[in-house]
Amino acid sequence: MTNSEGIVNINAVDRVVIVGGGTAGWMAAAALSRYFDNGRRKIVLVESDAIGTVGVGEATIPPIASFNAMLDINENDFLRATRGTFKLGIEFVNWGRLGDRYFHPFGTYGQDLHGIKFHQLFLREAARGGPRSIADFSMSTAAAAAGRFGRPAPGAQSLVSQIAYAFHFDAGLYASFLRKMAEKQGTRRREGRIVRVHRNAENGDVTGVELDGGEVVKGDLFLDCSGFRGLLIEEALETGYEEWSRWLPMDRALAMPTANTRSPPPFTRATAHGAGWQWRIPLQHRTGNGHVFCSAYTNADDAETTLRDHAEGEPLADPRLLRFVTGMRRKAWNHNVVSLGLSAGFIEPLESTSIHLIQNGIARLFALFPEREISPLERDEYNRGMRELYEDVRDFIILHYKATQRNDTPFWRYVREMDVPESLTRKMALWRLHGRIFRENAELFSEPSWIAVMLGQNVWPDRYDPIADTLDEHRVASAMAQMREAYHRTAQGLPTQEEFLRQAGAWHEEGPTGAPPSPAPFASFHATGGFR
Repeated sequence: MTNSEGIVNINAVDRVVIVGGGTAGWMAAAALSRYFDNGRRKIVLVESDAIGTVGVGEATIPPIASFNAMLDINENDFLRATRGTFKLGIEFVNWGRLGDRYFHPFGTYGQDLHGIKFHQLFLREAARGGPRSIADFSMSTAAAAAGRFGRPAPGAQSLVSQIAYAFHFDAGLYASFLRKMAEKQGTRRREGRIVRVHRNAENGDVTGVELDGGEVVKGDLFLDCSGFRGLLIEEALETGYEEWSRWLPMDRALAMPTANTRSPPPFTRATAHGAGWQWRIPLQHRTGNGHVFCSAYTNADDAETTLRDHAEGEPLADPRLLRFVTGMRRKAWNHNVVSLGLSAGFIEPLESTSIHLIQNGIARLFALFPEREISPLERDEYNRGMRELYEDVRDFIILHYKATQRNDTPFWRYVREMDVPESLTRKMALWRLHGRIFRENAELFSEPSWIAVMLGQNVWPDRYDPIADTLDEHRVASAMAQMREAYHRTAQGLPTQEEFLRQAGAWHEEGPTGAPPSPAPFASFHATGGFR
């Protein structure tokens, strides 16, 4: 029921319908059924077994641990059920120049001294001929370089407490894990293909979805988790899509699983090729591989050859081709439909943000969930916040391309010379002056992330912040040497990732790798802050 001002009354928000399963749908169902099924409100998820899900996003960023904790998910149980592994960051290969390697770690670099940021002291020492690898001052990087892992303990004073981590997991198994939880908490699943969307003739709101068997699932608030199709948000409501391909021209991806050849390392790898890049995501039972590429600069056959030539291990299936257009819906919440996941937009998975965008969309909906009415003001606030998040992620991904020195292919010449959003232009200019990073609003990527990519791709500032000169150079040099040694020593004392998972009871024993433990995945540190 709608009043004369177009506001939906509280009685009309008792039926929440989630359209589509997969990661987005079951994340939403698990969260909503835990916190919003008050006995009166009903949560229904509609999906069809005949419609596949994309399911290639198997790498995450640290906030996923907060989402799981919110649902009271035991971390070891979750890892075992999803064949998951830990992720300490991403190794980037061939991004600055051909042959370059650097590591984007989770967590911080070093320790600030007397209120002065560590990276400014590092820049000062580098300018004086000191260490030029900031990777030496990251606990997460040191552990990744050794192929080791330690879980931080609350309140611990050890350097292990500086480790930040996320996960690699099988997205299909994660959806199944959440489905069991959601159904146990009261979510009702309806099997069927949607053939028609019913709308209110007066205000245009969606009132129900009709299945191929004739059943109409009625609702008051709808979550569109139908993937790229955008069954409700686009096909029914014609919300519109804002395309960002001029900055992020990738539009195809090939995904292919392979057998493990060694014990899984605790990091993702992103290797740049002539017209795109390749991911490697190690799980307990297999390795996820994929090649994201731009069809304007290469074709699917050549992209598949590149993927197969560089993938480790025996392929377990043929590559699957996905098509996409980078961008976002003009409104993530339109009428009484909230879009989540691929329905809301898509930014290539270079920094593993896809699942976080779902998580943030759910959290933002929780913060604005109507108590007595669906208010246009709250809808606008939701859309404003989601736009800020998508644009922040967009800029950080663009940085990886814009900050290259490669000119060996037409693709890399295009991205290094292209104009970028003013928001990114300003950040890069401020960095080049004095190595300063200014974050606005509630940006997802923290200062160390920007520093990792800038230095890793050889973008050094002209000068460091002059405030760094207020500290005695000998004391700073001594403190940095102690930090570097402590990180290395602590990392060597940690168990390997597989040892840790097995000791914690997080290893799925029915599907071990069967591979011998691998040597340390990196041989030596690269001078620009990565690995060689």
